[in-house]
Amino acid sequence: MFTRVGLTGGIAAGKSTVSSRFKKLGAYVIDYDELARQATAKGSEGLEEVVRCFGRHARGRDGEMNRRWVSAHVFKDPDKLKRLNAIVHPIVFREAGRLEYRWIETHPEPKDGTRRLVVHDIPLLVETSRWDYFDAIITVEAPKDVRIKRMVRNRGMSRADAVARIGNQASQQQRFDIADYVIDSTKPIEQMFEDVDRLYRILTHPAY
Repeated sequence: MFTRVGLTGGIAAGKSTVSSRFKKLGAYVIDYDELARQATAKGSEGLEEVVRCFGRHARGRDGEMNRRWVSAHVFKDPDKLKRLNAIVHPIVFREAGRLEYRWIETHPEPKDGTRRLVVHDIPLLVETSRWDYFDAIITVEAPKDVRIKRMVRNRGMSRADAVARIGNQASQQQRFDIADYVIDSTKPIEQMFEDVDRLYRILTHPAY
């Protein structure tokens, strides 16, 4: 037996920190951001479809996806973003399923009665509408102004770009509506890790 968890959260909410903690505790984490990069890597069918959809500027001179151009011309337009997601998401979910199956097949069930934990780290879980796929959903949250400050400080984004990226994602309330658990990333890191550790015990110990 294993527990399949969907981990989500708005941009710059702290989801990667939580994901890393789950991995350290022993969970198998599938990083959908990384899978999305692979889906549109140089020479991939995903990238070819992106170029067909958005034009030659979507591919840089090095043959890789021109992420700066795509960010400027797609992420600020909800309709274009939906078109991009319609290309990338099916590829990502297929690969995520393959990775999960391979890991489950190669990692025997624990003999102490605990469950194996597979965490699907999905920034756009609300947008995928695949909520029933998971045994539990966790969202990592922080107020909008905190996330904007993090993006400006840590990612070098302008405030306008940060606000636009947040605006093109699901709202906090939409994430609350599908979540079984909420992690507050504004807590001191030690306290947040205590919350993650508690959830790990709940999700891996059926009788906890």
